[in-house]
Amino acid sequence: MSIKHIFNSVLGLLLLTGVTTFSSVSQAAPQTMIVAGGCFWCVESDFELVQGVSDVVSGYTGGHTENPTYSKVSAKNTGHFEAVVIYFDDDIVSLKTLADYYWKTIDPTDAKGQFCDKGSPYKTAMFYQDDQQKAVFEASLAKVKKTKPFEEDIVTEILPAKKFYPAEEYHQSYYTKNPIRYAFYRASCGRDNRIESLWGEVASHQYH
Repeated sequence: MSIKHIFNSVLGLLLLTGVTTFSSVSQAAPQTMIVAGGCFWCVESDFELVQGVSDVVSGYTGGHTENPTYSKVSAKNTGHFEAVVIYFDDDIVSLKTLADYYWKTIDPTDAKGQFCDKGSPYKTAMFYQDDQQKAVFEASLAKVKKTKPFEEDIVTEILPAKKFYPAEEYHQSYYTKNPIRYAFYRASCGRDNRIESLWGEVASHQYH
């Protein structure tokens, strides 16, 4: 059984028991970070090959509809973000490092969505699971506000984590299952061009 299937099974058990965060997972388990950055295919590909990250699961969170599906979320009436759970070993990569990297993978100035995808499912956000994560995210945001190489305001929200619903299996690791279609989508959506115009470089290129 793959790591992704194991993690999806764990997520399913958490959802069945009503757990809304990952704090109850044993200390031996990987740490997790939940973020939204537009299309979850792209966020998954940007983080999955980072050293210390063991897996990234695409899904939906932050809304008011139980058991959302892709069609319902993309219809923009569930309140959910397209988001990912990033599993990582904090002996190899820290939450701070991942949080700082996150900003360089998105357009944090867009209040309407990301790149060619507009609407509430594609807005950016960081979801903290405890006070420690909240402090790390807020410190990372404060640093970016001071050092950003552009004038526009940052609109990305830092929100409390809610129940996370894994997306349908065909969305998981989409960039490896459908590399040509994924590459065409990413290029035609203008994601990397916009990131480069904001940050001066595309940080995720080192992992692609």
